[in-house]
Amino acid sequence: MRALGVLQTGVLAALLSASAVATADAPIATDAEGFRLAVPPYDFQFPIDHAAHPSYRIEWWYYTGHLRAGERRFGYELTFFRLGLPVAPGKPGSAWRANHLMFRHLTLTDENGRRFLTDEKSERAALELAGADSTRYLVWIGDDYAGLEADRSTHRLVGAAKDFQLDLRLAPEKPPVIHGERGVSQKSAGVGNASHYYSLTRLATRGRLVLGGDTLAVEGRSWMDHEFSSDRLRATHSGWDWFSVQLSDGRDLMLYRLRLKGGGLEPFSSGTLVEPDGRTSAVRFSDFDTGPTGEWQSPRTGARYPSGWLVRVPRSGLELKLEPTVRDQELWVQSMGGLAYWEGSVRVTGTSAGKPVTGEGYVELTGYAGRTPF
Repeated sequence: MRALGVLQTGVLAALLSASAVATADAPIATDAEGFRLAVPPYDFQFPIDHAAHPSYRIEWWYYTGHLRAGERRFGYELTFFRLGLPVAPGKPGSAWRANHLMFRHLTLTDENGRRFLTDEKSERAALELAGADSTRYLVWIGDDYAGLEADRSTHRLVGAAKDFQLDLRLAPEKPPVIHGERGVSQKSAGVGNASHYYSLTRLATRGRLVLGGDTLAVEGRSWMDHEFSSDRLRATHSGWDWFSVQLSDGRDLMLYRLRLKGGGLEPFSSGTLVEPDGRTSAVRFSDFDTGPTGEWQSPRTGARYPSGWLVRVPRSGLELKLEPTVRDQELWVQSMGGLAYWEGSVRVTGTSAGKPVTGEGYVELTGYAGRTPF
């Protein structure tokens, strides 16, 4: 593991050096279809970087969180995806022609009721049916949206499904966390095999949940991920496991493991640890271990997913156990060609810096049922 970490550091240094030269010669690196590549350096500016980046092929805004209404407990996910479409040069413009496709995933984990509710939408970004604004933070499909309130700090989330509705306001408790180095989160060796990726790891959350015949005032805490790139998963990769954890001592942790088809993990797998005061430290491949404690098989897809995890970051004193609040939290998404992935609420116990700690989190598992997003 440590040898791979040294290899990763060396490869990354060489990559950053090569990218700097390439960037000096050509300020904007693009792929064969003209989409911009994620290369260093990238200087994030907020709040404008919450908005859309249409020069990149792929972008998503991911919100997950935990809500309380009295004794009732819920997890939720609201995600907007933007997929850029290549535009043939010389074609006349049309209000009907879309340069982007938009997707929306909405889930609710009813922890007391032991059930998982999902909903999806997709639409062309044309005729105001859906879109992602690049001049301010607003992404939408129909009446569902995510964006900033007039104070340019509070996030507003609105999503409606057949069985439930969410209307939430989220106030950041920590500054944005930039993952990777020089504004780039490298996913594998090679120029552009990367993304620009940041998180808001603690957002105080209040709002309304409509579920069945009940309208519930809810409060809790959320996590936001925003990522944009023109990279696709390498042919050598089978999927990824992503973890977000909010601990009772104020620390937050993000980790992702990129799985290789031949077995093992991509050495660029990494993460970030966030201290209570917002200070961050990179978690490299050699710094952490994860492993499953059980397995769950989907009755819909037949896929076998890990179910329960041990997460260790020894140099940061973290020894954590993650348990799903509901075992079945698999999404099956028809609008993405029958894509299936597991994204679910988890409870956390363990130790942090030698002291007992509890927490909440979310885990995303892709590639166990076949294809991965994008």
